[in-house]
Amino acid sequence: MNSYILKNARVIDPGRNIDTKGDIGVDQDGRFAEPAALAGAQVIDLEGKVVAPGFIDVHVHLRHPGNTLAETIATGTAAAAAGGFTSIVAMPNTKPAADTVGSIELFHRLVSQDAVVRVLPCGCMTVGLAGEEMAPIGSLKSAGVVALSDDGKCIQDHALMRRIVEYAKAFELPIMDHCEEYKLAEGGVMHEGKWSVLLGMNGIPAAAEEIIIARNIIFARQIDWKIHMQHVSTAGSVKLLRAARAEGVKVTGEATPHHLTLTDECIKKFDTNYKMNPPLRSEEDRLALIEGVADDTITVIATDHAPHTRTAKEVEFDYAPCGIIGLETAFSVCYTELVKKGVISLPRLIGKMTTGPADVLGIKAYDMAPGKAADFVVLDPEAAYVIDKNTFKSKSRNTPFDGREVCGKVMMTAVGGKIVHQA
Repeated sequence: MNSYILKNARVIDPGRNIDTKGDIGVDQDGRFAEPAALAGAQVIDLEGKVVAPGFIDVHVHLRHPGNTLAETIATGTAAAAAGGFTSIVAMPNTKPAADTVGSIELFHRLVSQDAVVRVLPCGCMTVGLAGEEMAPIGSLKSAGVVALSDDGKCIQDHALMRRIVEYAKAFELPIMDHCEEYKLAEGGVMHEGKWSVLLGMNGIPAAAEEIIIARNIIFARQIDWKIHMQHVSTAGSVKLLRAARAEGVKVTGEATPHHLTLTDECIKKFDTNYKMNPPLRSEEDRLALIEGVADDTITVIATDHAPHTRTAKEVEFDYAPCGIIGLETAFSVCYTELVKKGVISLPRLIGKMTTGPADVLGIKAYDMAPGKAADFVVLDPEAAYVIDKNTFKSKSRNTPFDGREVCGKVMMTAVGGKIVHQA
């Protein structure tokens, strides 16, 4: 690799509280370096652009192994690179599930062959994601998992969940939990509220999420360990998190671009690309999420990238699988909704996609200091465009944002100094 200098850019580095115009150097070993030390380096003029640390997504479904018709490690990581993500955490609900050392080793081999960004495996909390027996947490840690989750499912046995949090603390693995009380959510296909009544569809009440978030807060307080709430979606959940964090409890929450921008009213189109779990909530819930992002109750923006084939989604709404893809649209959608509308600044948005996720994973000092691996993204904040799903790197096309006008575009992504995406 040849050394190069990113010149005349706006450098935003939340980890070092930097927001200034300047130059960034990358040496031949793929590490950040002082530009003055790189004699004869190639110069890349980025006037009018922003350079920031590469984004981290703590919530990605790669479907590989198990459902390579929907996504593969190759296509999923290409999509991540196109979205500015240099590290992603792969959820464990693959086939086989990531609940043994063997499955983690298989995953590592597949990643080493096909991935263009860093892929961090997440291990199961329970064997087979069945919610009945604790997975071998110590062995999973030794195999290289960075967190534990049964994402897509939620442990209903509170005594089992307590033991898992205790073991997770012993092995210093954060818990990332899909919060859903099954009996309350049973049979629901959308948010329980005005629109479920008008459309005559079974609803999922906000309480189904909030009860589990309250449980997790109790355990995080009691055991003094980190529990991260995945895809927070209700006003009540935000309120619970806000109070717990003010108390110093080790809980964090993430919001998805779709929950920040869409509501249950979208379901009136009966388009299955608006079906996800947790479901799109009311406008009141959406505004509460935005308030949570603004006051740092919500510290992480994650995509919950969930690819499905066209065949799987083109069925009646009740029978369609939940989930949408989001890696390639996350920054643009959030920049348009949050920064352009004055909710938060661009540096704070970048922080929720870099230092916020890094903190959940226990990654210290995630920044662009000299000597660190050169994982970075180049952004054009003023680039306006229309999202076109047919240009996606992802193997799937299940997005509700197709045709949406947005502002802010990922122009370049590099991992270890190697450019893996260029617009």
